[in-house]
Amino acid sequence: MDATSPPPTASHSASGSSFYMAMRILPAAQRDAMFEIYRFCRFVDDIADSSGPRPIRIGQLNAWRDEINDLYQGKIGGKVVGLAGPIRQFNIQREDFLAVIDGMEMDAREDIRAPSFATLDLYCDRVASAVGRLSVRIFGVAEDDGKLLSHHLGRALQLTNILRDLDEDAGIGRLYLPREALDQAGITTSDPVTALRSPNLSQACAPLVERARSHFVEAARVMDRCPRRTVKAPRIMGEVYRAMLEGMIARGWSPPRERISLSRAKLVWIILRYAFI
Repeated sequence: MDATSPPPTASHSASGSSFYMAMRILPAAQRDAMFEIYRFCRFVDDIADSSGPRPIRIGQLNAWRDEINDLYQGKIGGKVVGLAGPIRQFNIQREDFLAVIDGMEMDAREDIRAPSFATLDLYCDRVASAVGRLSVRIFGVAEDDGKLLSHHLGRALQLTNILRDLDEDAGIGRLYLPREALDQAGITTSDPVTALRSPNLSQACAPLVERARSHFVEAARVMDRCPRRTVKAPRIMGEVYRAMLEGMIARGWSPPRERISLSRAKLVWIILRYAFI
């Protein structure tokens, strides 16, 4: 769960390692299913983030959308062959796959710059919480708690991703900080690089920090009442990302912003704590 999900930007960083290590503790059928979900997310995310012409990227996402729809009608295309088994075994819902694609299309259609809070929340729901809704069925979380956990943990992880990747996103013309937060901080520009140079950037980041922290708290409350075996992986992801968020807060937002990641020792400690203790 980005990740809850497999994180959308998982790579060589601690976030990428945490996903793989969190999934490795799962039983084989769940682990294999989660890697298929991750594979799907990586493919559509790579399309959204590519430098190709926008119409081509939209067409590629539509091809994924068509194969997902066909899959639920019994036609297994080459892109989705690995998803057929997990869908049957864990009753994964079509609308959640489509929501992920819709989120990626938001990035592919135009560079998101200073969206409203409402648009940002929709984006987070699609690219992160929808991945959580796919994942919790595999983890075995009960229906209502699964949806609530996906809502909160997905948003917590994605908001943390946004704060972590400010400079990386600015480099490709994106600025996910909401217009309302920028206005409150006295930052009137929507140009990503210019906005990140503002001495008031910390004020613009503060509302996202507050929301992320609140979502982490609510996600923990949901997990506290779930059977422990069903929330081992999301616990690990939540703790890793929460630690990264707190590290960014301690570092501050003034440039140069050193990228925050967890040490191998800290990551292993979190995994041992929630996987085996």
